Amino acid sequence: MAPLVPRMHVFEIADFPWCPNFLRAYFQAALTAAWTTHIPLLQTSSPAQLVARLLSTHMTNPHSHVFIDFCAGGGGPTPSIEKHLNNNNNNKSKSPPIQFVLTDLHPHTDLWAQAVAQSSPNNNSLSYVREPVDAAHAPRELVAKYKRQGKKVFRLFNLAFHHFDDGLARRILRDTVEGGGDGFGIFELQDRGVAGFLSCCLFGLGTLIMAPYYAFLWGAPLALFFTYVVPILPVVLVFDGWMSCLRTRTPDEIEALLRTCGAEGGEAEIAKWEVKSGSEMFMWPVGSVNWVICVKK
Repeated sequence: MAPLVPRMHVFEIADFPWCPNFLRAYFQAALTAAWTTHIPLLQTSSPAQLVARLLSTHMTNPHSHVFIDFCAGGGGPTPSIEKHLNNNNNNKSKSPPIQFVLTDLHPHTDLWAQAVAQSSPNNNSLSYVREPVDAAHAPRELVAKYKRQGKKVFRLFNLAFHHFDDGLARRILRDTVEGGGDGFGIFELQDRGVAGFLSCCLFGLGTLIMAPYYAFLWGAPLALFFTYVVPILPVVLVFDGWMSCLRTRTPDEIEALLRTCGAEGGEAEIAKWEVKSGSEMFMWPVGSVNWVICVKK
């Protein structure tokens, strides 16, 4: 059912260049924690683990793909998705690990190097690209590199696609269709429904409760000051979360963009792609992963 609120391409505070980098790093770390945290009894799984299960379930052979995160930010959930998907894969077969690649228009190579070191340093299942990568103009050599290895390329957009206006979103989808892509996945933790807005409030409450633990984990005591004394972190996280809700597209809206992305070959080319979508709850009553998985037939 279509949401009552129309999509609005509003602003988010963390997107502005004047937002201090150290605060933006806290925001990114908090969002990564939201993706990767699994609280027994409250959650059936972490959202990242759920995404790994969705990829394993709705893709014919994920092992034949390389998964490239085109908006990795500080790392986000992709390192955790890689671990869970490869753990599932290793339980089923002894095949080489599935490869994941971190890229971004603004690379965070220091953070990515840490993620690679903490992931699977002996099997090269997680790597990154040092140079800036534009999702609307992905380097052809990046895709060709894995094509030569006999792999298909699947593009990941974790909590990212809602940031693109319609024009940029169409260019990204066109680049996927024409640039040798074999599939893409869009995963969001919010939507334009009531549950989406309530989940952002719950996220703000969770920030207040968990701040001491994560401040210690990150070695960032200043995060406590901006949580309890000057509560910038919870306020901005909730506000930006609401703005993200307003910006998030439904699966039908994403499919409409795909069909109007102007790809060479027109409707006949787009007809070669199969779109699957859904919403999977990881925490009752409002925590859900809203997803679109599109693969070339």
